[in-house]
Amino acid sequence: MEFGFSEDQTLLQQTVRDFLEKECTPDAVRSLWERETGRSPELWGKLSEIGLPALMVPEVYGGLGLDERDMVLVLEETGRFALAEPIVTTAVVAAPLLGRLIDTEHSAFAASWLERIASGDALVAVAPEGQPLIADAHVAYLLLLSHGDRLYAAEPDHVQLTAQPANDQSQRLFTVNWDSQKALCLASGNEGRSLQAELLDRGAFGCAAQLLGVTDRLIEMGALYASQRKQFGVAVGSFQAVKHRLANAKVDLEYGRSIIHRSAHSVSTNSPSRSVDVSMAKSFIGEAARFAAGESLQVHGAIGYTYEQDLHIWMKRAWSLDLAFGSGAWHRARIGDALTEGGLSAPHFGFEPRGL
Repeated sequence: MEFGFSEDQTLLQQTVRDFLEKECTPDAVRSLWERETGRSPELWGKLSEIGLPALMVPEVYGGLGLDERDMVLVLEETGRFALAEPIVTTAVVAAPLLGRLIDTEHSAFAASWLERIASGDALVAVAPEGQPLIADAHVAYLLLLSHGDRLYAAEPDHVQLTAQPANDQSQRLFTVNWDSQKALCLASGNEGRSLQAELLDRGAFGCAAQLLGVTDRLIEMGALYASQRKQFGVAVGSFQAVKHRLANAKVDLEYGRSIIHRSAHSVSTNSPSRSVDVSMAKSFIGEAARFAAGESLQVHGAIGYTYEQDLHIWMKRAWSLDLAFGSGAWHRARIGDALTEGGLSAPHFGFEPRGL
């Protein structure tokens, strides 16, 4: 059985990497910190031209009709280049959730927004139940909000935003006050809870996939500096104490990669183990990213603490993504609950991945 990625999937990954290498440089990332919104409509327009927001929108609504197994490599690249645009909330969370509503009474509403997402005309912010801070609510055209057993859709005119501080300059966080009477209830009861659970799992999966790229970039930056910095006439990377730090981080990264690829398959097929697989991926790679950040900082030494050094861009992305859609501790607790309640089944390998 073939568990690798197809040629089309890797070509898509390379296309996104080539694009971001030119358009999402460290200088470009820093320049957005000075903008009030922290976001670039111009960059989003270019992302739309190469089809990123449309990747998981059904073809009938102008999308490409792909799934998470195609998207996981793309998300890794967005993490590698510290892309802060709301690609996870819009393309990975909102588009598939709206697709679930096509055969319901809200089909016209869902179809309209799917077309807008596919064309790059709409950004969407999402909030799992119990999450107090919402990212990118200030630039969203639509907000998907959870309350009780209901999932709501609210437009910006019907919510009140209060900006909150963020450690990561690329983030814009808000608390949202809203009136459910002015929002559209998309689902309630068991259906509402199901969509809320999917919203959380999709967001956690998207952040985990981005953390793959963040972790890889942190290790790469540490290795590059270790090969250039000299002590006693030789590169510090030749010392075992330095090499072992980065090697341990690399081992964690490669273990995490397979776990995240597994979660991509589980989300795409709506596997019964979806939530557990996602929590395993999110908790593991979050810890790996934080470890890689610490080890890369140690390799850099004092210069790693300076604002001019690009290292902190990816360190802060690691920290913020680790907390988004559930911290590592929360996801480990969810895995524990599944174990004690008998919800974690034995490993199952009988699926037939579509190029993974």
